[in-house]
Amino acid sequence: MAFTAPALKPKLLIIELWGLGDLVIATPFLRAVAERFDVTLLAKPFALDLQPRLWPGVKVAPFTAPWTTFKNKYQLWRWPWQEISHLNRRLSAERFEFGLSARWDPRDHLLLKMFGAKNRLGFPRLHSQVFLTQPLARPDPLAHRYESWRVAGKSIGIELPLREQMTPPQRPAHCTALVHSGARLPARIWPLEHWRNLAGHLRSNGYTVQVACDPDQLNWWRQSGETSAACPRTVTELLSLIDQAGIFIGNCSGPGHIAAISGVPTFTVFGPSLPEWFAPLHPAAEWIEGKACPYKPCSDYCRFPTPHCLWNVSEEEVWARVEKFTVKHLPNQPR
Repeated sequence: MAFTAPALKPKLLIIELWGLGDLVIATPFLRAVAERFDVTLLAKPFALDLQPRLWPGVKVAPFTAPWTTFKNKYQLWRWPWQEISHLNRRLSAERFEFGLSARWDPRDHLLLKMFGAKNRLGFPRLHSQVFLTQPLARPDPLAHRYESWRVAGKSIGIELPLREQMTPPQRPAHCTALVHSGARLPARIWPLEHWRNLAGHLRSNGYTVQVACDPDQLNWWRQSGETSAACPRTVTELLSLIDQAGIFIGNCSGPGHIAAISGVPTFTVFGPSLPEWFAPLHPAAEWIEGKACPYKPCSDYCRFPTPHCLWNVSEEEVWARVEKFTVKHLPNQPR
């Protein structure tokens, strides 16, 4: 009998160069397309830690785009031109059949063109359709970020479930409340004193609490008596904490999105960002919205010395919601 070689999957390049939460929201899409395409993901280096757990069928090309920093984005003399040149040669040699970005970012679209993807799909902005072969219609401006991946999926024949219909992965029951006080942006961090008091409320009600924080918060927690506070410095370390948690409570941040996609119910304290856009992908996810501000939603910076939309959310308001959330989701609840 003659041997028939299996058909090769078409090569697909996906670009998602921004934050941890943005990349995690792409997980359902990445898992689905990996079944039908030979997928390469261009993303920040932390994608290498996420890949084995979340999308093992995806190859990661790590790259920190200089325009994704918060300061001095366009000081071109500081850009890593040698790295960009090497990346261009490497990805152009792949001869991608398809290239896709689910972000309405002309810089992504220019990269797709530069890397030579034959079919280039994306949401045009500022006339960036000149770099695309298939411009996509952008979802409703108030739609969740995940909806952009659903639209992108449809354009290449991939049907993704509605966010409300997603099923979390099965996982063992755990009794620990993981309280994470960090976030990528200072404007998204609820005051540390509030987080300390919230952890105290949980413990006084009989729950086991593990506090986790960002590196620049660790000394504050230890000086406040939280000697067992964890400070995960890699995504792998963060995942090990999440694996032992029954619930996750934190700011609008990447760790909350990782917890949700891992099957952990999450409670998020929102401030300048909108739950409609960034609620974690878990059917049991709950949140409290930030206070009104004429400048919401904000992206990188707050116009005020302190983010009033977040700092004016009181401990009493959050605890009233978190108490019910905890009783609902943690096993062996105190009676």
